[in-house]
Amino acid sequence: MVLATLLFATMGVCVKLASELYAASEIVMYRGLVGMVLMALMTRRQRMSLRTNVPGMHLWRSISGVAALSLWFYAIGKLPLATAMTLNYMSSVWMALFMLGGAVLLGAQRLDWRLVAAVLLGFVGVALILRPTLDQQQLWHGLAGLLSGMLAALAYLQVTALGRAGEPELRVVFYFSLGGAIAGAATTAVAVGTLQPHTLKGMALLLAVGLLATTAQVAMTRAYAVGRPLVNACLQYLGIVFSFGYGMLLFRDPLTLSATVGMLLIVAAGLAATLLRARVAPPAKDSQFNPAEV
Repeated sequence: MVLATLLFATMGVCVKLASELYAASEIVMYRGLVGMVLMALMTRRQRMSLRTNVPGMHLWRSISGVAALSLWFYAIGKLPLATAMTLNYMSSVWMALFMLGGAVLLGAQRLDWRLVAAVLLGFVGVALILRPTLDQQQLWHGLAGLLSGMLAALAYLQVTALGRAGEPELRVVFYFSLGGAIAGAATTAVAVGTLQPHTLKGMALLLAVGLLATTAQVAMTRAYAVGRPLVNACLQYLGIVFSFGYGMLLFRDPLTLSATVGMLLIVAAGLAATLLRARVAPPAKDSQFNPAEV
């Protein structure tokens, strides 16, 4: 799990560097293409079929997952790396909010006020991160990062449903990568109009994004297969620590006291929400996906 979070943070560095050369939609497209090739090779090696009986479920999972990934890559391009990573990790808090909304709609007699407190704590953290550290131009990127976390929470729920339907992880990731390649190409055609010319640096960064994401996914899958889900969920937040280190060392990202406190509040809220959710509904065995990569 520690290795997986380090690789995802390193992928964030590559995305940030690639954002100077490519649009976010192009990075999503190439990340999808690399993921498709790797997943096809792995499924072939394991003699696994890519045919699915639930194409509709894969479609909706790809829509939310690719939208979350695209918004996250867009946010990484202009925000401090640790800030973009933290906003995406709000997915745990969003899931707690979805649980509370479901309880209200079902007419629950009592709400878990600890879960309510965790949600409120998370949004206080968001306010501390966005308001003092981002100028007006960066605010849109901050909102994109926040929205990416909400969509990642929806994708997580859909991934869990696919696992319960019997879909193996490699097939799920393949169709997610396929969706990313198609959506990235379509968005680039409409919004950008043409693909950017390649340089050796650009090609190396795009290849690194795909390889790092896929390798991290395999490492995380292994961690959930042999480790304790709650421990793994807690260790995932090391990705914020690694991103903070990368941002300070490589990009000299500014980080105020308010932003630091906000990050700590979001981490605390995410951990609390994860623990409380696990007591109500233990995570499914197949939930082996990083919030940033679902």
